[in-house]
Amino acid sequence: MAVYTDVPFAEAAALIERLDLGVLTGLRGIQGGIENTNYFATCEHDGQTHEHVLTVFERLGFDQLPYYLRLMQHLAGKGIPVPAPAADSQGEILHTLAGKPAAVVTKLRGRSELAPGVRHCTAVGGTLARMHLAGRDFALSQPNLRGLSWWNETVPVVLPHLSPAQNELIRAELAYQNHVAALPAYAALPRGPVHADLFRDNVMFEGEALTGFFDFYFAGQDTWLFDLAVCLNDWCVMHAADATDGRHRADLAQAFLSAYEAVRPLTAAERELLPSMLRAGALRFWLSRLWDWFLPREASMLQPHDPGHFERVLRERLARADALDLLRAPCAVPA
Repeated sequence: MAVYTDVPFAEAAALIERLDLGVLTGLRGIQGGIENTNYFATCEHDGQTHEHVLTVFERLGFDQLPYYLRLMQHLAGKGIPVPAPAADSQGEILHTLAGKPAAVVTKLRGRSELAPGVRHCTAVGGTLARMHLAGRDFALSQPNLRGLSWWNETVPVVLPHLSPAQNELIRAELAYQNHVAALPAYAALPRGPVHADLFRDNVMFEGEALTGFFDFYFAGQDTWLFDLAVCLNDWCVMHAADATDGRHRADLAQAFLSAYEAVRPLTAAERELLPSMLRAGALRFWLSRLWDWFLPREASMLQPHDPGHFERVLRERLARADALDLLRAPCAVPA
């Protein structure tokens, strides 16, 4: 992530010691992303070297963060491969560094797969379904803070920065998504805690073996279908070298959906609204990238994402809806 807060080494070392994680020997800022300050924290404990991820939260406050951290703790306890927050002797997992909220979580093994194949998509699809089911009895509740209400508030802010064609597209899509949200079929969609940002760079692999999901700090209560659509828009599109191609890849989408439905089959309402939620996922990330592009914050390592990518994904979803017909039909679920 971008580094907004320079954390003094001594202050980080004191937190690591308080969490009984050993002696801090290294602290390295993590590049990529734009929301929080993240460091790799290298620790020596009982003669062994371990790495953790130390996060200082820049936008989220002490009142919001228990939802995200307790959700990770809950999912890890259910066997879902996610980073587990480190607790102090009182069981607290939300801490303070440099006057800001902070957490330390386990570092997942491996690396992100930015050019996924069928096996990667199969692994993510099945794990996503298990994560949705594991979250059903999570006690805390918080809405998706980047959901429809945020879209309605944010579109007017970015409109002055858009071309007439972009202006027309984003207004029309926002109106359509407000219409969808009022439908009985939308009200019937299954809901629960969702990741809401499970892009390729938020999943780790060792080879083709999935080692975990991370970065839950956009999580919230929403439809499971929206979470699935966000994944399909990132994992199952053409990945050109310049990251500008958002065309649908049927082979990856079918692998992803088949693995998901082997764990949790989609309902009739979900099948009906999948194309609409694919559009919703594209709108959400086009809008947030426009926000970050035109209204950036200062940071020592800041690399805002190209907003044009998800504009192209949205236009593809609108222009080639016929290519998604197979996604409406029941997938072949392995016996």
